[in-house]
Amino acid sequence: MAFALQDPLFWARYTFAHEGEAGFERLGGLAEQLDDGFGDIGDDDEDFEGVEVAFDVGGGCRLVLDVCLELDHHELGILLPGMREPAQLGWDDLAQWHPHVLRWCELASICQAVDRERHPGPALALLCRFAAVFDDDDVDGAVATVEAAYSSLRPAGWTGYWPTAADWLARADLRGQNVTWYANEAGHRWARQSGDNNADFYSIRQGSDKFPHEELRVLLNETRH
Repeated sequence: MAFALQDPLFWARYTFAHEGEAGFERLGGLAEQLDDGFGDIGDDDEDFEGVEVAFDVGGGCRLVLDVCLELDHHELGILLPGMREPAQLGWDDLAQWHPHVLRWCELASICQAVDRERHPGPALALLCRFAAVFDDDDVDGAVATVEAAYSSLRPAGWTGYWPTAADWLARADLRGQNVTWYANEAGHRWARQSGDNNADFYSIRQGSDKFPHEELRVLLNETRH
């Protein structure tokens, strides 16, 4: 299913603006449409195909975003030269989500490399759902940049529901949640969370072999060229 970046219903679905979630109180008539059009999806239904969006940072290094609105499941992968399939970085859904993939500084570098002529813009608006902010981040700057990215896509004169940086921050704020970052000599970075917290760090980037640390390091290095 294709999507339009100037469609408020797309953004409501993509950001999971469901009842009780950030942004829901502003949906108005869109709230009913979120539940219409696809019906109940059960275990016996055929697989749904998502829309794949590639973000090229240069040197043949790409992030690959698979958006599946029908299943409320969005997945982020990384593809380098010589790889046949993207390596999974994380995913977001309504069941077993692991969306905390990137630090804010990493996301900003990637999006500047992708949208060299239009930053902040579409890349940041789509990819920020896979980034979180931590204690040492410039959160005010991050919020302003995300707001600018969303605003750059808002249709002229549109006054209805539109995603905001405040919605994003409500899901992405991990300050004060005991998340500690580590690094090794190869330049791989991962984090772990300790103690009881109000928000959980949902990520496979916790020292796990499942996370493509080396591939991400190569891609981030390419953004600096």
